[in-house]
Amino acid sequence: MSRPLSDQERRRQISVRGLAGAENVSELKRSFNRHLHFTLVKDRNVATPRDYYQALAHAVRDHLVGRWLRTQQYYYEKDPKRIYYLSLEFYMGRTLQNTMVNLGLQNSCDEAVYQLGLDMEELQEIEEDAGLGNGGLGRLAACFLDSMATLGLAAYGYGIRYEFGIFNQKISGGWQVEEADDWLRYGNPWEKARPEYTIPVHFYGRVEHSPHGAKWLDTQVVLALPYDTPVPGYRNNTVNTMRLWSARAPNEFNLKDFNVGGYIQAVLDRNLAENISRVLYPNDNFFEGKELRLKQEYFVVAATLHDIIRRFKSAKFGSRDPVRTAFDTFPDKVAIQLNDTHPSLAIPELMRILVDEEQLTWDKAWEVTVRTCAYTNHTVLPEALERWPVHLLEALLPRHLEIIYEINQRFLDRVYATFPGDHDRLRRMSLVEEGAVKRINMAHLCIVGSHAVNGVARIHSDILKNSVFKDFYELEPQKFQNKTNGITPRRWLLLCNPGLAEVIAQRIGEDFVADLDQLQKLRNFVDDESFIRDVAKVKQENKLKFAAFLEKEYGVRVNPASLFDIQVKRIHEYKRQLLNCLHVITLYNRIKKEPNKSFVPRTVMIGGKAAPGYHMAKMIIKLVTAIGDVVNHDPAVGDRLKVLFLENYRVSLAEKVIPAADLSEQISTAGTEASGTGNMKFMLNGALTIGTMDGANVEMAEEAGEENLFIFGMRVQDVEALDRQGYCAHDYYERLPELRQAVDQLSSGFFSPRQPDLFRDIVNMLMNHDRFKVFADYEAYVKCQEKVSALYKNAREWTRMVIRNVAASGKFSSDRTIAQYAREIWAEPTRHRIPAPDEPRE
Repeated sequence: MSRPLSDQERRRQISVRGLAGAENVSELKRSFNRHLHFTLVKDRNVATPRDYYQALAHAVRDHLVGRWLRTQQYYYEKDPKRIYYLSLEFYMGRTLQNTMVNLGLQNSCDEAVYQLGLDMEELQEIEEDAGLGNGGLGRLAACFLDSMATLGLAAYGYGIRYEFGIFNQKISGGWQVEEADDWLRYGNPWEKARPEYTIPVHFYGRVEHSPHGAKWLDTQVVLALPYDTPVPGYRNNTVNTMRLWSARAPNEFNLKDFNVGGYIQAVLDRNLAENISRVLYPNDNFFEGKELRLKQEYFVVAATLHDIIRRFKSAKFGSRDPVRTAFDTFPDKVAIQLNDTHPSLAIPELMRILVDEEQLTWDKAWEVTVRTCAYTNHTVLPEALERWPVHLLEALLPRHLEIIYEINQRFLDRVYATFPGDHDRLRRMSLVEEGAVKRINMAHLCIVGSHAVNGVARIHSDILKNSVFKDFYELEPQKFQNKTNGITPRRWLLLCNPGLAEVIAQRIGEDFVADLDQLQKLRNFVDDESFIRDVAKVKQENKLKFAAFLEKEYGVRVNPASLFDIQVKRIHEYKRQLLNCLHVITLYNRIKKEPNKSFVPRTVMIGGKAAPGYHMAKMIIKLVTAIGDVVNHDPAVGDRLKVLFLENYRVSLAEKVIPAADLSEQISTAGTEASGTGNMKFMLNGALTIGTMDGANVEMAEEAGEENLFIFGMRVQDVEALDRQGYCAHDYYERLPELRQAVDQLSSGFFSPRQPDLFRDIVNMLMNHDRFKVFADYEAYVKCQEKVSALYKNAREWTRMVIRNVAASGKFSSDRTIAQYAREIWAEPTRHRIPAPDEPRE
């Protein structure tokens, strides 16, 4: 058999990567050398690999600039409706390869770098991830930006330029240790500071009322300095902008108080203001009511709305007026999408601007605000809902609190008129929650202040309507919608899995990249022996490559012929990594009991970060590593079972592990995972799913056929029934001998001989207060895993099932999701075509 092509060689054959024209290649080499010389001030004698990465990044960035300028000029002239996606997180990952893919430059760059005697993969590994997100919500925002640019929407992502993103995770002695993510240490070639658009943001102070209206006085000012990052669409010459704000102290900061001799201290105290954009809060699905976080939320909202209104006023709109003065057309020209409640202060802030500064009547301002804003809900977990203490808002944002009270009063008047005498309903629906501490319920504020509210998968949106926001649905059913999440096929197929992208393109052409529904055509190849062989071969190559990576980076050897069973996501009780652990222990016990029996070999990999303050999540990580210490060193097991914790899971690691996966673990308790997006990435990359009927798994099973996923366990109705009946973990413990054995091993210190009671908190939680009912799904899960192993023995049938899954994954493109937002919420058609920089203007 001929030697398999290296990635390098394969890329040169792949048409979907753009043609390596000789002119392009020599131009890129010239540009590379020019940047090395003039931008980095190095020559080849003293340049480091990082210099080479920077030179390449600048050379590629040069190709964005013309299209970026042209796109923004085009928006200025055509004045389309602008879409503003407000998010406290944008989990972007690396930018170099994504830019090459979307510009069609990958082959040219590969060739240029090769001719320069450098290794493209080595250069790509030097780039730091932009880790400005925790998990699903932040990565979704990044996928959405890619799709909005690809669909030609005049869209802007607005967020915070955190100096420190999500922490780097080190595993030391089996425990998670957090390390600051100093991602800007070597500079960021993809951003451009825009100090000329710096905006003042106000905090604290007091409110003065007069016949002329309210004035917010004696405030403290922090400056918001914008940094712009280009967001290229897929080969359509569109380059949109992500604008991230950085906090700066004004030059007069603390000096006007003329503290005698306090000049040095005053300058040092500038840090206090600048701390606002210092660090991302590392909580996923958990609300921590800290003042600094509230400052971050208002900071991004205030700066962004100032920018939106400036852009609205200065736009051309078919008349010769230098600026728009009336706000009647504002909702026709501006859409604001709130990514969860984190930017919810946009609603009172827009009201403050319209009423206090632009002198609109309350009713007119409210109509404009509601028609402009829309809210996406991302979770039903009560501990994740933002409920800000009134005393914090009162001190930090006194005018906004007054406005929230006024919104609430008028809203409750409406509710009472619709449901007279229903006082309990008033209490449930109020934006103000009475209690030991008075709080503002930000989700209620978002629902009341938006014209559209959506969940992120059908089952999640139904739960919002039927339980979490039932009262609001009964009042205004027309507001509630569903927008099932999606992922960008550029990063999550073309970039991370070129081998699979190529075998697909050989069969159905290249158009699927911007129209993922075309993957349905692969159903015609489910019995095509050469396609089955090609798909299996790509998976095997990806597994070999990931195995080599694990050995090189972590010194662990895995059997690439084993089933790669992978659960990568944030560590959280609702995601039930513990159910996975119990299955691993059960497999181990079965091997130990019948060492001569034939078992399907598995490598179980679990990865993800735990919030630093989340004790149980950190214990779960310790448990995974402890199980690995026992299983991986037991000679009776051999390479039939390996357990591996993947350190520092992040976007760039996902791009390596997902293409290598055979089995995707999506095992949250039904009704807890709003959507999930990792599930979609695995499906698109040729892994089979074992999962509950939760989140988007439901729609994945619908698209592919339930028989092509390994679905198990309670449905939402079953969970509700069990809640009514009362969940008793002891019943399962007594009834299921293998479960009892596993739990007893945790209790007795079998996996922690030096600290026998190490896992007592986990056992106590599972036995006495497990909100997520791990034991209730244990039996069904283990049986389902037996089906997985049985199918894996039949390589051909396994691969045919993989093909049916890939062919059904088209719905889960974020292009489809964004097209639905555009049509059904933003009222904006998609796909404007912008001429290339070298094409003549219209």
